Amino acid sequence: MSIGAVLAFLREDFPEVTISKIRFLEAEGLVEPQRTPSGYRKFGPADVERLAYVLRMQRDHYLPLRVIREHLDAIERGEAPPALPAADSRPGPLEEADRELVAASGPTSGVRLGRAELLAAAGAEERDLAAWESYGLVLAGPDGGYDADTLQIARLVAELGRFGLEPRHLRQVKAAAEREIALVDQVVAPLRRHRNPQTRAHAETTARELATLAVRLHATMVQAGLRAQGLSDKPW
Repeated sequence: MSIGAVLAFLREDFPEVTISKIRFLEAEGLVEPQRTPSGYRKFGPADVERLAYVLRMQRDHYLPLRVIREHLDAIERGEAPPALPAADSRPGPLEEADRELVAASGPTSGVRLGRAELLAAAGAEERDLAAWESYGLVLAGPDGGYDADTLQIARLVAELGRFGLEPRHLRQVKAAAEREIALVDQVVAPLRRHRNPQTRAHAETTARELATLAVRLHATMVQAGLRAQGLSDKPW
């Protein structure tokens, strides 16, 4: 099957899948289609089955690619894959927020992606990125590249898009983030201007702690609001 035929087949069960997503999974080594002499991809039944498995594990069990690769390796060895997490064991908003902030606090200055790389990593199309940029949700750096923070934003915006939320809907989220940034800066700015080097160094730690508290407060308010409206009947 050609990549277009594979896309049409998979979209029956995974309507959000794109050619960029398939290419990204290939680049990550999760599927290895054959190539014709002219360079076109040719997917066999086993390749399509692997792709469906990867997409299913991401959608239904929220497994990262590293864990999915371990599952596939076990299956290839004739072993049973590791047990799947329980349906109700997915981290809630507070745990998700903490995990994202911890991941974002690591060194990211060396990560630079081109436009095509960002699209592949986010599983998006060119028209998606153009729309995100037009609403200021995703911005390229002065060199035209994208850093790790921008990649994470692109992935989250893409995930929200699969629920029907368009970039215009997310302007409120961007505006809220900008207000929170201004609030953090209001507290941290005097520390950055201080003559004492230790106090200036403390500004970064303070900013990170304030950001963590702000995100947790936001997640808790959303959780409480949904429960009050009857949209959630148990703690997340």
